[in-house]
Amino acid sequence: MNDQTLQLWVERVSLESFGRPFKHKATFNRRLKATGGRYFTKSHNIEISPHQLENFGQEETEKIIKHELCHYHLHIMKRGYQHRDQDFKQLLAHVGGSRYCKSLPERAERKPAPFRYKLVCGNCGMEYPRRRRLNPARYACGKCRGKLFLKTLDLMEKP
Repeated sequence: MNDQTLQLWVERVSLESFGRPFKHKATFNRRLKATGGRYFTKSHNIEISPHQLENFGQEETEKIIKHELCHYHLHIMKRGYQHRDQDFKQLLAHVGGSRYCKSLPERAERKPAPFRYKLVCGNCGMEYPRRRRLNPARYACGKCRGKLFLKTLDLMEKP
């Protein structure tokens, strides 16, 4: 499926489910992996992840399109278009859009990064495992408010 086909699909879903036309641009964006789609408030354009279509089919992708169209139509009508707004939640339930998209298989298999550092309190010896390097001078021990020191871990060593 290409961008032109997606544009026609979004326009059709907009008229059928919302009774209003979609007058902006809908495109695929291959970089979207953690999200199913995006709505841009400045340009009113919509981007959809083609990975959702490839992995879960047209039915799930149409739910994502309805989700993004909820943002679009509510924003155009100057009503609550954000996820937390009651207008958004009600319209989404009414048209049958999905609240969340399914996780892609390759993202579900990822393991969290290992701990590479630990902060050690100079007073009480409390240890705080960290994945990223940080400046210990900006922090204090949560237990005794003592000074913290950063230590680099061996990748074989457990925190």
